[in-house]
Amino acid sequence: MKTGILVIAEQLRGKLTDTTFEMLGIGREIATVLELPLHAVLLGKGSASLFSQLGAADSVFVLDGASLEMPTADAIAASITNLLNKKPATLILIPGTNIFLGVGPILSGRTEMPFVNFCKDLQIKDHAAILTCQLFGGKIFADIRLPENRGIVSIYPGSFSPEPGRSGRVPPVETIEVGREETKVTFKRFIEPEAGDVNITQQDVLVAVGRGIQSQDNLHLAEELATALGGAVCASRPVIDQGWLPLSRQVGKSGMIVKPKLYLALGISGAPEHTEGMKGAQLIISINTDPKAPIFNVSHYGVCQDVLEILPLLTEELKTQKVRG
Repeated sequence: MKTGILVIAEQLRGKLTDTTFEMLGIGREIATVLELPLHAVLLGKGSASLFSQLGAADSVFVLDGASLEMPTADAIAASITNLLNKKPATLILIPGTNIFLGVGPILSGRTEMPFVNFCKDLQIKDHAAILTCQLFGGKIFADIRLPENRGIVSIYPGSFSPEPGRSGRVPPVETIEVGREETKVTFKRFIEPEAGDVNITQQDVLVAVGRGIQSQDNLHLAEELATALGGAVCASRPVIDQGWLPLSRQVGKSGMIVKPKLYLALGISGAPEHTEGMKGAQLIISINTDPKAPIFNVSHYGVCQDVLEILPLLTEELKTQKVRG
């Protein structure tokens, strides 16, 4: 039976996240191939005002209720289950983010639909949904075929472009009331973390440092280059663990996912944990003394050289070019 595809939109403090538009884009593509309707779901008290941004979907379902003011995984899963009883769906896409952590397994148990986590690619081949998922932090990738294209899929953030999911079209909207369900976990309050000095996810140019920088005393070389380029300094986990830069500057699976126009990787070997966070950059230039460093596998250009020798030369040349310009 043909039903539809559900995209569970994610909002944070009244703003839709990029992951929502990533899911809408790939959902639209799949829905077109399988000739199924695409529906978006807005969860949360007072979220109805966001529906106009979800025009890539054929329609929007707004789930409103007291239990969704600060929803837990149990409350979200219960609300979606209630929706599925009224609006059946074949495929459900949910964000693979901290906000939705735990929702997939609970929803799978309630609906008896298979759950697939860490999905980084989703294609339709011969009208069958083929999912590519990462295991062990990206060291292994597995292709999974969903029986009858039926299942719950957690989309790994940053896996798809959000642009195809954006639309100026205003979709029809339907509000569905959900009951209050008692849960073992109660969300008390949201504690805003201290703001970092730089939001590296919003930078067009990033100068990233790794073990090759050797000591904290050499960080000023990266800072000078970043200033010359009009960007900011970030780092791989070993540098952060040493306390040389704050956690807000960490790039990688356990840090920030960044997609700058230019990413300079200086003395970074290129472990999977790090490359997961930066391989979406438009242009990646890496400098490393090891010609076999994995970072070169995701780089557009590479230099096999000591970063401490090259950094001052790069900075000086940029300053010279600016003076001439």
